[in-house]
Amino acid sequence: MARTTQEPKQEIVTFRIAPGLKAALAKIAAQERKPIGELLREMIRERVDLKRRREFEAEARRQSLLLAKAARDPNSDEAAILRELDANFDEFARELAVREAEADKARGRKWK
Repeated sequence: MARTTQEPKQEIVTFRIAPGLKAALAKIAAQERKPIGELLREMIRERVDLKRRREFEAEARRQSLLLAKAARDPNSDEAAILRELDANFDEFARELAVREAEADKARGRKWK
């Protein structure tokens, strides 16, 4: 079957590993019915993904701290947005309470 998209050429990586560690990896590969190379590729992908996720989280935290600092200024756009969100949340909470009370009343229950 012909491939519709061409995968990039894979490269070879050579490294040394302690015999006991290699034996343990071979045992895991046998248990999971996968080649050792596939297990190594999975571990490398997971490590790269973890690094990317940590970098993303660090940047998200940095930006959220900047926004939180800006929101402390009552004249900032961020503070205005937070006030609007608070007002919307309060309105939503009131509407939800009314709907829940009406639903309980329709089921013959008393509001707690």
